[in-house]
Amino acid sequence: MKIQAALLTSANRQFQIETLELDEPRAGEVLIKIAACGVCHSDWHVANGDTRHPMPCVAGHEGAGIVESVGPGVTSVQVGDQVALSWSPDCGECFYCLRGQPNLCETYTEPIWNGVMLDGQPRLHWNSQPVYHYCGLAAFAEYVVVPQQCCIPIRKDVSPQVVALVGCAVATGVGAAMYTARVRPGETVVVFGAGGVGLNVIQGAALCGASTIISVDKSPAKMALAKQFGATHAIPADDQMLNTIRDLTGGRGADHAFESVGLASLQELGLDVIRPGGMLTLVGLTAMGTPTNLPGAVITRQEKTIKGSYYGSVSPRRDFPLLIDLYVAGKLKLDELISQTYRLDQINEAYATMLDGSTARGVITF
Repeated sequence: MKIQAALLTSANRQFQIETLELDEPRAGEVLIKIAACGVCHSDWHVANGDTRHPMPCVAGHEGAGIVESVGPGVTSVQVGDQVALSWSPDCGECFYCLRGQPNLCETYTEPIWNGVMLDGQPRLHWNSQPVYHYCGLAAFAEYVVVPQQCCIPIRKDVSPQVVALVGCAVATGVGAAMYTARVRPGETVVVFGAGGVGLNVIQGAALCGASTIISVDKSPAKMALAKQFGATHAIPADDQMLNTIRDLTGGRGADHAFESVGLASLQELGLDVIRPGGMLTLVGLTAMGTPTNLPGAVITRQEKTIKGSYYGSVSPRRDFPLLIDLYVAGKLKLDELISQTYRLDQINEAYATMLDGSTARGVITF
């Protein structure tokens, strides 16, 4: 079938809207009509070359839609289901899945990073050449074909714009606080960055009962958003922030710091703001190959812990419906995350707005 999609032909080029050919779903695969896809910084890493990926490709990994048809052997969804798309599918049988870490499933890692389906082939074509699927989803498109393991059925009384955000920003941020760092009631938290992921780290920390949640960002607009999403304090990223954080945490530093931007300098700063025995959780993605200078002597002598958080350590099949239920119960602010919606042909405008730091989350709607 012919579809419209936002194509990246090489790094450091703008998205271009093209007509592509999409194959029918094969065994174990699902055809989804996309309803919404979030504008996430991770896709921009592909566009600017910070993340290396086969080209040409269709990005978009924070998607939601309706099941249009299913291939042979599909049992987990049926035509008409609303689904959130997971860019970290799990097999349930590998070393990591059996140890309760489905976000690290090794079965799908290689094909997803190669931009193909499980049989080693893409389902997209342009001018008779293959087009690769970023994160196995390629959701900046009218339709996608994905493995059934990427499809998480979601109740239909929730808008697809909200469902889409659960598939990345919400799961990544809330999960980082709840599952990776396991913030406990009464603890103190610092969150660097108040974008889509950082705001959800704040929400997650609040859900866990953190007593003090300090948001750090350079944008006054995002500092105001942080307070709306549960930060007890919002401070600018300036020369005084270290002193301010220590003043707010009894002079010793925070129990937890989360770096949600993906900058080595902020990762290093995160180690400084936690107390001895505290934990730094790295949530944001730095450019591939970027080194971070973390002093081993300080880590050892002060028993500081550094943890990576991939997809918030969530189990999508368990946690996506849970996050939606928390939203419906008024425990999570998700409508407020959506700053602006765009058409697919406005995708370059959407990323320009994201990069200027004025929005929480933009969403492409179809």
